[in-house]
Amino acid sequence: MARLKFGAFLAPHHPIGEHPMLQFRRDLDLVEQLDSLGYDEFWCGEHHSSGWEMIASPEMFLAAAGERTKRIKLGTGVVSLPYHHPFNVAQRMVQLDHMTGGRAIFGSGPGALASDAHTLGIDPMTQRDRQDEAIAIIRRLFNGERVTAKSDWFTMNDAALQLLPLQEEMPFVVASQISPSGMTLAGKYGIGIISLGSMTTQGLMSLRQQWEFAEDAARKHGTTVNRADWRVLLTWHIAETREQARREAGAGLMRWHNEYNVGTLQRPGLTAFSSPDEAVDKTAFVDGAASTIGTPDDLVKTIKNVMEVSGGVGAIIGFVHDWANPEAMRRSWDMVARYVVPEINGYIDGLRRSQKFVIENRAIFERAGQAVMAKIMENEKAAEALKQTGPGRVAIPAVNAPDLQKEAAKRQA
Repeated sequence: MARLKFGAFLAPHHPIGEHPMLQFRRDLDLVEQLDSLGYDEFWCGEHHSSGWEMIASPEMFLAAAGERTKRIKLGTGVVSLPYHHPFNVAQRMVQLDHMTGGRAIFGSGPGALASDAHTLGIDPMTQRDRQDEAIAIIRRLFNGERVTAKSDWFTMNDAALQLLPLQEEMPFVVASQISPSGMTLAGKYGIGIISLGSMTTQGLMSLRQQWEFAEDAARKHGTTVNRADWRVLLTWHIAETREQARREAGAGLMRWHNEYNVGTLQRPGLTAFSSPDEAVDKTAFVDGAASTIGTPDDLVKTIKNVMEVSGGVGAIIGFVHDWANPEAMRRSWDMVARYVVPEINGYIDGLRRSQKFVIENRAIFERAGQAVMAKIMENEKAAEALKQTGPGRVAIPAVNAPDLQKEAAKRQA
């Protein structure tokens, strides 16, 4: 089975009340940590309202992150294309690709917050069509074409990029939630997908159907989509025990749900949690839960379920949140890298097989001990000294050591 990639998605969702400058710095510290832990990708979003999401330019944030990191890929998650002239988006992404040494991923969406579109005077009914239109233009620009185009929201006259992406082909990714529009766009252009709606039980269960939307669109437009380019977003908080994870995440999860989802966005059908325990129970301990609050083993189980439900994806992307305090949050990401990633990708399977072989074939290796004993008995002084041998007195690797105490007893007899 192909190995899964792992990454992180920073919307960001930060509670109001903390110094924004320190939040920006802590987010950059997290990217640096994830890079050192071997995560494959880091995604950063664009928002202009709601209070909880204050990164307006993902390209600017990722450029700073690029200076702190060495290998992790840096994705815009996402640039809301209807908010920008397509030529400017293309130029910024090319510059980001060069500044990060060819590590940029271009993720786009129509715009998630109705309040952002309202601020910019954009009719929500036009957003998805504008995203489609902009993707087509930007792909042509990335290919080095000179483009003249006139739309009801932008004009381009003999436009061509002075610089092309550093990568031979910068990855294109579209965001998808519950509606089929994102998956349909991916199929139309034969590009990647990041599924954001999978953080809910309903979104998780619809993944297989969502992929069918992409495949149907690909057949219609003569392109192909690859599950290796499909990223699925999950939420988790991991600790040594479920009880510890519950203690660390409960209050922050309750605040995020009550203040952001219910109080700020006023999402239909949601009600406030009355306690941290209720927040954890209804988020992570219900049938089909899309969130994991528990141990590395719990997250391994969740990811394997996602692979089964979806039919297979290329990357698991963790949602960055402030449910726990900064120290516990960073430890959670550390534990995922140390225990979950190698378990899912089979990095330690060979070590387990090697250990099992030695345990089950002990008799084969006893000849090594016999060889040691033969050399001892060839030497008269060594044989006499064997009488004085006690536990722990001989520094021989255990796998090669004969039972010296047993032999000493024989000599004394």
